[in-house]
Amino acid sequence: MNRINQKLNEDKKLLSIYFTAGYPNIDDTVSIIQNLEKSGVDMIEIGLPFSDPLADGPTIQASSTAALKNGMATETLFEQLKDIRKSVAIPLIIMGYFNPVLQYGVEAFCKKCQDIGIDGLILPDLPADVYDAEYKTIFEKYGLINVFLITPQTSEERIRYIDSISNGFIYMVSSASTTGAQSGFGEAQTHYFERVSKMNLKNPQIVGFGISNNETFTQATKFAKGAIIGSAFIKFISENGINEIGNFINPILGKN
Repeated sequence: MNRINQKLNEDKKLLSIYFTAGYPNIDDTVSIIQNLEKSGVDMIEIGLPFSDPLADGPTIQASSTAALKNGMATETLFEQLKDIRKSVAIPLIIMGYFNPVLQYGVEAFCKKCQDIGIDGLILPDLPADVYDAEYKTIFEKYGLINVFLITPQTSEERIRYIDSISNGFIYMVSSASTTGAQSGFGEAQTHYFERVSKMNLKNPQIVGFGISNNETFTQATKFAKGAIIGSAFIKFISENGINEIGNFINPILGKN
């Protein structure tokens, strides 16, 4: 069974952390992953930086720009992660844009992911119907889960279609805006989380965008299986370095 599915079967709310590979420094990628696992994180999204990150807020955009300047590239990331499964057991997902995957070659990219122990991909600009028609068999051949995003504006029909072609979790974007931390969720967002949870989809939902602390994590996971934190984590390591990661994660998980 894929590590993502194993984790989703656990009887707990899941915390997933997103960070940009090659940031703050080019060689920080593996240390960040190891520190996150030690801190009790359930899943990690490794951001493959791209020059035109449309869905990302200013914090993640700035980290992507810095990582690219540091020399991060697809092949560099694969090289950094080649021995990651010797020290890390939790699910690892690469999140990025489809263009670098296409340039690398979709099958070659998927095979490389399988070789190094990547469990899934999140490619927000790969349309679900294109994936279903052209790439699903390749992803499945290499044991990769492809994660799709939905927003408050996604129709019920579309959500059910995404659910039907998914075999992991659905990334439930909390709002129609770009990524970034916020103080809490309003009534409309809470209603959206509840509405989707009542659809009884076969794939659990994990909420992303706008989560930064224990309060927003708890709100986001009331109706969902888990939550993803990105911008707040990147801001933290920008200011505190990568050796203080436990001090960011512990309060979110309610640990002192």
